[in-house]
Amino acid sequence: MHDRIPTAFISFAATELTNNGLSGPKLVEITSAYAADFSVDIPHARYPFDAPNKRTALLDNLLKFSPKQQYQIIRELCDRLNANGDIAQLVTLKTKLFREYRDFADQDNLTAIHETQIIEARHWLADYPDAKKLFDEALEKHSHGVFQRNTLDDLRLALEILVRQIFGNHKTLENQISTIGQYVKDRGGSPQLANMFEKLVDYYTKYQNTYIKHDDAVITAEIEFVFELTSSFVKHFLRIRSAKS
Repeated sequence: MHDRIPTAFISFAATELTNNGLSGPKLVEITSAYAADFSVDIPHARYPFDAPNKRTALLDNLLKFSPKQQYQIIRELCDRLNANGDIAQLVTLKTKLFREYRDFADQDNLTAIHETQIIEARHWLADYPDAKKLFDEALEKHSHGVFQRNTLDDLRLALEILVRQIFGNHKTLENQISTIGQYVKDRGGSPQLANMFEKLVDYYTKYQNTYIKHDDAVITAEIEFVFELTSSFVKHFLRIRSAKS
C-alpha cells in the first residue's frame, strides 16, 4: 500500500495532461477551485503564472495537495479532457492512476463518493452561475441539517435551470424528458443510454414532486442519494456537451 503518489508519477501526469489539451488558464481555474475547496495554498493561482511552462505550473500546484486530492484532481482532468475516451495517452494515464494508486480513490467509501461527486459537480457548474448558486445553497442547507424540503427544491431547480440553459428554452424539467433522451442520442449515446436517462429523470421529477410538499416525510439518507443523482446528472450532461463542442 502506497503512502503517497510519487513525484515522478505526478510529473508524468502533468506532462500528459498539458500535452493533450489542458490550457494554462484552465489548469489555473481547476486547481484553484480545488485549492479553495481543500484550503490549500498553491503557487500558481492566477494566469499568466510565474512558471516557465504550463506543465511546470501544473506540477507545482499538484504537489501542494494531499495524495487523495491529487488522485481526484488528476482523475477529473482526465475525464474533462477525454470525455469521449479516444485520447490514448489519457486513457493510459487514468488506467495507471487507478491500477497503481487506487488506495487513494475516494470511491471506496460511501461518504467519500458523495463528497467527490459533489465537488466535481460544482466544478462542472462553474460556467453556469445561476445553477451553481442553487446547488451551493442546497449543499449548505444539507451540511447544517436544516430545511430538508428546501434542499430538495434547490437541487431540482439547479438541475432544471442547467437543462434550460443547455437547451435554450424555459420548460420545466418534466417537459424536458424526451428532449434529454434525444440530446443523449445526438451526442453519440446509445438508444439504451438515452432511454435510461429519460427514465431516471422521470423518476427524479416524480420523487421531487411527491416529497417536496411534505417536509416531515423526507429521509436524510434519501437526500444524500438525490444529491448524488443530481451531481451525476450535472456531470454527465455537461461532459457529453463538452465532448461535442
